[in-house]
Amino acid sequence: MEALDYIIFILYMAGVTLFGASFFRKNRTSAAFTLGNRNIPGWVITLSIFATFVSSISYLALPGIAFQSDWNPFVFSLSIPFAAWVAVKFFIPLYRKINSPSAYSYLEQRFGPWARIYVSVCYLLTQFMRVGTILYLLALTLHTMLDWNMAVIIMVTGFTIMVYSMLGGLQAVVWTDAVQGILLILGALLCTGFILFKMPEGPGQVFQIAANHGKFSLGSFSLDLSSSTFWVVLVYGIFINLQNFGIDQNYIQRYMASRSDRSARRSALSGGLLYIPVSLLFLFIGTALFSFYNSGASPLPDGLLDPGRADQVFPYFIVNQLPAGVTGLLLASVFAAGMSTISTSFNSSATVFLTDYYRKAVKRDPGDRESMRVLYISSAVITAIGIVIAMAMINVKSALDTWWKLASVFSGGMLGLFLLGAFSRRSGSLGAMVGIAAGIAVIAWMSLSSLSDDPSRYGNIFHSYLTIVLGTLSIFLTGFLFSLLTGKKTFGGKRKPHD
Repeated sequence: MEALDYIIFILYMAGVTLFGASFFRKNRTSAAFTLGNRNIPGWVITLSIFATFVSSISYLALPGIAFQSDWNPFVFSLSIPFAAWVAVKFFIPLYRKINSPSAYSYLEQRFGPWARIYVSVCYLLTQFMRVGTILYLLALTLHTMLDWNMAVIIMVTGFTIMVYSMLGGLQAVVWTDAVQGILLILGALLCTGFILFKMPEGPGQVFQIAANHGKFSLGSFSLDLSSSTFWVVLVYGIFINLQNFGIDQNYIQRYMASRSDRSARRSALSGGLLYIPVSLLFLFIGTALFSFYNSGASPLPDGLLDPGRADQVFPYFIVNQLPAGVTGLLLASVFAAGMSTISTSFNSSATVFLTDYYRKAVKRDPGDRESMRVLYISSAVITAIGIVIAMAMINVKSALDTWWKLASVFSGGMLGLFLLGAFSRRSGSLGAMVGIAAGIAVIAWMSLSSLSDDPSRYGNIFHSYLTIVLGTLSIFLTGFLFSLLTGKKTFGGKRKPHD
C-alpha cells in the first residue's frame, strides 16, 4: 500500500468515528439511543437496512466462495422478495401497533415472560457470533494486506466501532450506515471495473473462462437434502430472511424508528431488494477474480489456492493490483460493510438488555440517566464478547459457511415461536412450551450429529443449513397440534376458554 492509501483509510476511520460521535448531543435519552426519537428520514432507514444485510460476510466471504466454487449463495438472495413482502404485509403493522423498542415484547404478551426470555437469549447469542465473525473478517483483510497482528486489529476495530455507536446511539448507527452503504457500493463497482479491464484479452475473457469452469452455476437442482443444492439454500434463505424481517431486533428497531407506517414498509422493502443486485455484484467479483488469476494476468501465491483461504483472495487483489488511492478506498469500503453491521448489533443488543432484562428484572421505570448507563455498559460487554469470539475464529476455513451454520443453530427456535404466535390463534403458552421443547430437541440432534464424520449414522440425512428449517417447523407444528388437541389457549400465561 502507498502512503495515499493509508491516508484515505485513516481519514475514513476517523471521519466515521467523528461523524457518529457528533450525534452525542441528540443522544441524551434512552428513547434517542434506541429509536432515534422516531424522526429519521425514510431513505436513511432504507440504506441502513441494506447496510445491515451487507456486512463483511458479504463483502469478503461472497467473493471468496464464488472464487472457490460457484454462485450457489445467490439463491439465498432470491428468497428476499418473499420475506420482504411478508414483512410489509404482516410484521411491520404488528410491531408498529405494539409500539415497543423491543421485538420480543409481543411474545411476552402472547405467551408470557418465558417466551421473551427464550427468544431474546437466542437473539443475543446470534449477535455475539455475528459480531465476532465480522470482526474476524475485517482483521483478516488488514492482515492479508499489511501482515499486521490479527488480535490487535480485532481489538482496535471493535473499540472504535463501540465508541461512535455508544456516543451517537441509533441516529449515529443509521446515518453512518447510509454513508457506508453508498461507499461500499461504489467500492465494489470500482473493483469490478478494474478487474474487467485488466484482463489480457479484454472484459469478455472473464465470462469465457468462468463459463468454461461452470462458475455461474446456482448449484445442483437435485432433491438431495444432504448438500447445499439450489433448493436447500432457497428454503434456508426463506426461513433466515423471514427471521431477519420478522423477529430480528436490528430490523424491528428500524421499523419503529421510522416516521410513519408507510415509511417503515417502504424502507423494509427497498432495503431488502437493494441487497439482491449488490450480492450478485459481490459474487461476480469472486468469479472475475477466478478468471483474472487463471488468465495469466498475474500470479496468485500458492497459499491462497488452498480452499480454506479463499476469503483472502479479494483483499490480496485489492492491495496488489489496484492503483494508489483506489486501494485505500476499497479497504475503506470493506470496513464500511463490517462497521455498519457491528454498530447495528451493538445498539440493538444493548436495547434488548435494557428493555427485556433490566426493566423487567431490576427496575421497571429507570430514569434516562440510569438507562443510558445500562446501555453503555451493555455495549461494552457485547464488544468484549465479540472480540473474544473473533479471536477464536482465526483458524476457521470459510467464514461464510461457518456463519451460516452457527446462525442456524443459535436462531433455530426464534422464528418458529414467532410464527406460532402470529399465525395460530389457537396456540397457547403450554403448547408453545411443548413446541419449543420439540424444536430444541431437533436442533440439538442435527447439531450434535453433524459433528460426526458420518451424520447419517445417527439418522441425520440433512444439510446443516436445514437446522433452522426443521427446528422452526417442529416448533410451529408441535405447538399448533398440541394446542388444537387440548382445546384451550392461553395468552400471556392466563388461560382462556376456546372461542
